[in-house]
Amino acid sequence: MNWGILAPGRIARKFTADLKHVPGARLIAVGSRSHERALAFASEFGVPNAYGSYAELVADPAVDVIYIASPHSEHFEHVMLCLEAGKPVLCEKAFAFNTRQVREMTAFAREQGVFLMEALWTRLNPGTLKALELIEAGVIGDVVHLTADFGFRADYNPSSRLFDPGLAGGSLYDIGLYPLLISKLVLGVPEEIRAVGTLTETGVDMNCSMALRFAGGATATLFSTFAAKTDTSCTIYGSKGKLFLQSRFQETTGLTIIPEDGEPESLSVERIGFGYAYEARHVEECLREGLIESALLPHSFSIELMESMENVRKQMGVRYPGD
Repeated sequence: MNWGILAPGRIARKFTADLKHVPGARLIAVGSRSHERALAFASEFGVPNAYGSYAELVADPAVDVIYIASPHSEHFEHVMLCLEAGKPVLCEKAFAFNTRQVREMTAFAREQGVFLMEALWTRLNPGTLKALELIEAGVIGDVVHLTADFGFRADYNPSSRLFDPGLAGGSLYDIGLYPLLISKLVLGVPEEIRAVGTLTETGVDMNCSMALRFAGGATATLFSTFAAKTDTSCTIYGSKGKLFLQSRFQETTGLTIIPEDGEPESLSVERIGFGYAYEARHVEECLREGLIESALLPHSFSIELMESMENVRKQMGVRYPGD
């Protein structure tokens, strides 16, 4: 299939590098607000078409599907642009500013009959799939508690996108999504969320700490931060033992099963490239089947995840445009 990239940046570079691992996938176009930037990206990766506007990209009849890699704050506008042009979309996370936007995007996709999926690549990575398989098989018994963290050090800079509320800045939307995602994959939708955060002068979260309770009594403690480098690991505690997802848990290639009584067992899981090929391959499979949403990452999943994120954000006192 022929791919187009909307907004060439760091994450778009990784995605482009991984497309070579998807049989038959071809990157044929890139669009940017800057024609020079589009040309530079096209030259670097051998892309035949470089457009100086997003409108030109979505109007290219040869493009079968578009990967959106723009900042969180622009996702809604860009998704709607692509869908209106009839272009299937794989859009980077976080999907949008808020739940209202996600509901509008997914409703418009259904109205248009056009495929739309949030790029929650962790859901499709082999390490995650293996962990879910082990849990489903009852290897650690009933899940009782989950812990997950993601943090790196970023010096405070009010002009950086990481700290700009207008660009959906803050650790929660940038990296705290991953701990929330793994807890949702393992335990489902939380019945209760409590959250606190440490806010910067720009009003976004430097630290975000979450406590969740799920149906059946299971709980989770999750953490994200720009103030320190964390282990970026995940431990899932069960009634018969625990399962450890090695760092970085969202793209892990190593799992350790630690039985309540017995010796730990380490498992290695192969990952191709940066780990983005799996989502691209899945999107192509969905398109070949004529689907407008993925069974693994349906629209409802993204809505529920954003509801949790928005809940956490507002408990911390972080406000974005449009709230």
